[in-house]
Amino acid sequence: MWKFLVDGGPIMIPMVLTSIVAVAFIIERGLALRWAKVVPPELEQAMLRCPQNRKDIEELRLICLRYPSALSRLLLAAIEHLTWAKEENVDALETQARHEVVGLERYVVMLEIIVGIAPLLGLLGTLHGLIRLFGGLGTPGMADSARIAEGIAITLNTTFMGLMIAIPALIAWSYYNKKIETLAVEMAMLLERFMRNQYRGKGKD
Repeated sequence: MWKFLVDGGPIMIPMVLTSIVAVAFIIERGLALRWAKVVPPELEQAMLRCPQNRKDIEELRLICLRYPSALSRLLLAAIEHLTWAKEENVDALETQARHEVVGLERYVVMLEIIVGIAPLLGLLGTLHGLIRLFGGLGTPGMADSARIAEGIAITLNTTFMGLMIAIPALIAWSYYNKKIETLAVEMAMLLERFMRNQYRGKGKD
């Protein structure tokens, strides 16, 4: 492995750093986007059974504080504005929801950037290697076809490395984007049901 990296030349240094960053963001988003962390099941169950009773609303608020998450922050905003007209509460909730989705998408864009730059770094390393290889063809001993073939193989190390970085990053980026979309839809459904229950019969629909 060490020989593989050394043979790839100086371009391998930023590529190794890129791979470390990619792994760090993949792990961080994997932990941050766990379903139970974004939509705690205890909070979900409490929302579904919460009536309009003030005592139960206060209990729900305490559960939100006990399980901090994107859903709990949205629910706290909805509870805080229950005295408002439904339309005004929904508008405020939509603004808060956009903020929470942006928080869920944090660092995912970095994976998208890595997907783009890793193959380019690999290509840059290959071109650098080929320039050095063919630039030395006039040197005695470099005309041997076996040595040339070996040199070309070494220059392709960076291309291989670039793809090895980009492919997992692309898979993670696609998976996390889909998961964020699914989580956003689930939170929207839960909040819509909660709001409908709270404003039922209040004449504010």
